[in-house]
Amino acid sequence: MKKRTLAIVMSLTLAAGMLAGCGDGKKENSENTQVSKSDKAEVDDQKAADEVADLIDAIYVQERNDKTDEQCKAAKEAWDKLTDAQKALVEGNNADPDYFGRDTGDASKDDPLNQDDIGENELLVVSFGTSFNDSRVADISGVEKKLQEAYPDWSVRRAFTAQIIINHVQARDDEKIDNMEQALERAVSNGVKNLVVQPTHLMHGAEYDELVDVVNNYKDKFETVTVAEPLLGEVGSDATAVNDDKKNVAEAITAEAVKTAGYDSLDAAKEDGTAFVFMGHGTSHSAKVSYSQMAAQMSELGYENVFIGTVEGEPEETACENVINNVKEAGYKKVVLRPLMVVAGDHANNDMAGDDEDSWKSQFEASGAFDKIDTQIAGLGEIDAIQQIYVDHTKAAIESLGDSVSTSATAEVSDSSSLTDGTYSVAFNTDSSMFHVNEANNGRGVLTVKDGKMTIHISLVSKKIVNLFVGTAADAAKDGAAVLEPTTDKVTYEDGTVEEVYGFDVPVESLDKEFDLAVLGTKGEWYDHKVSVSDPQAQN
Repeated sequence: MKKRTLAIVMSLTLAAGMLAGCGDGKKENSENTQVSKSDKAEVDDQKAADEVADLIDAIYVQERNDKTDEQCKAAKEAWDKLTDAQKALVEGNNADPDYFGRDTGDASKDDPLNQDDIGENELLVVSFGTSFNDSRVADISGVEKKLQEAYPDWSVRRAFTAQIIINHVQARDDEKIDNMEQALERAVSNGVKNLVVQPTHLMHGAEYDELVDVVNNYKDKFETVTVAEPLLGEVGSDATAVNDDKKNVAEAITAEAVKTAGYDSLDAAKEDGTAFVFMGHGTSHSAKVSYSQMAAQMSELGYENVFIGTVEGEPEETACENVINNVKEAGYKKVVLRPLMVVAGDHANNDMAGDDEDSWKSQFEASGAFDKIDTQIAGLGEIDAIQQIYVDHTKAAIESLGDSVSTSATAEVSDSSSLTDGTYSVAFNTDSSMFHVNEANNGRGVLTVKDGKMTIHISLVSKKIVNLFVGTAADAAKDGAAVLEPTTDKVTYEDGTVEEVYGFDVPVESLDKEFDLAVLGTKGEWYDHKVSVSDPQAQN
C-alpha cells in the first residue's frame, strides 16, 4: 500500500508541474533537482560512515585471527577517507566517532616492549590494557620502567589480555602490542629459560585466573616459570581480611589523592568536609570481596572520610547509589572521585568523570547532597609507592624460582665458578630428620655443574614426598608456582634390597649457603625446610 500511495502522489505532483506555467515549472524542477542531490549526498555520507562502522565492529573482538592486521589497516584507511561530516555519522554496535577521533595523547611516547634477542631471563608484565595513550605511558609503562630499573639483568616485556584494546591501538596508532599467547611464543622463540609473569591486575579475579591458565600451557617451554601476585595480594577469607599489600595500597592511594586535592593531610580534608571516593571496576568473581576488604582496611587505618565504590556495583555495598548515601549520611559536602584502577582509561574518563547522566560525577551532582564534586583522573600505576609494591611482588616471584635464578641485578655468579663442569658427590644437609636423603646414599646427592649452573639430584626415603619447591611453603601454594616434579629412583640398601623411591633435581645457587626448600606430602600440605649443599667431591 505504501508503494502504491507513493506512486499516486508522484503522478499527481508530475501532473501539477506540467499544468503550471513554463517559468514556474523550470523553477520547481531546479528546486526538486537540488533537493534530490542533497538527499543523495546524505545517503552517500551515511553509507560511507556505515562502512567504517562495520570495519570497526569487525576488529572490536576479543579473539585475534589471521585477518586482524589487515582488518585494522583497512578500518583506519577507510576512516581517513571520510569527511568530517561523515565521521560524525559513524555508529555501529561498538563503533563511534571517538574510536579513531578522540585524542588520548601521543602514542609515540609509548614503547610496546616487543623486542627480540632478550637473553635467558624475562619479566613479562601483563596488563588488561588501555587505548588511552597518555594513561598507558603514565600507568602501565610507569610500572614497567620501575621493574626494569629494579631488575636490569631481566628483560622486561609487555603483554595485554584485552585483544579489543590491542586492536584499537594498532588500528588507530599503528602500535602493535602482544597478547598473552604472542608474548609467550616470543619468549620461547627467544630462548628464554627463566620467566616471571607480573600481572598489573588489581586482584585475583577472573582475568588473573585466565592469565594463570595461559601460562600453565607454556610451563614446559621454560626451565622455570612463575606468576607473581597482583597488586592487592591474596584475597583472604572474608570481607574483614586485610594484609600488608592492601594496607600499603590504601596508604599510598589516599596520600596521593589528599596531596592532589591540595590538603596537608587527610584530617585536614575531613575538617573541610571533604570525602574521597575510590571507584573500582567491580566483579561477579569471588574476588569481589577484595573491595570490601579495602573498605575494611580504610576503616582499620582510621580513614573515616574514604569510601570504596565499583562501576559494576559488585559487591552490592559498593554500588554508586549506596556510596552516595554513605557519604551523605556521614555529613560530607565535598567529594573527590578517583579511580581504584591501575590505569586511568575509559572507566576513569567516562564512567567516573564523564558528562553523561549515568557517570559517577553526574550521579553525585544529581543527588543534590553535595556542594562540590571534583575528579582526579589518574591511575594507580603512576604512583611511585604502588610501583614499588609490584617490585616487591616480582622479587618474591624471582626468589620462588630458586637459587638458580638471581634475585638481584647485581648478584654475581655463585661459587659454581670455582667448580669445573662435571659431576660431584655432595652432602645434602636438612633441618629435619623427617626430610633427608635416602640412607642408602649416606646423606649425599649428585651435583651437576654445567655452564656455571648447579643442580643436585637427591633420592629420598620413599614416595611420600610428591613435590618440592625452591622457596617457602606459602609461595609454593600459590597459583602458577613452579614446583619440582619427581623422578623414580632405584636405591640399593646394604642388605641388597632394592626399592623404588622418588628423586628430585634441585637447582643450587651456592655451596655452603642455606636456602628454603618446601616439601609437599601425600596429604596435600606444604611444609617449610632449610637445606644446604656442601663438601663437593669430584666423580670420575
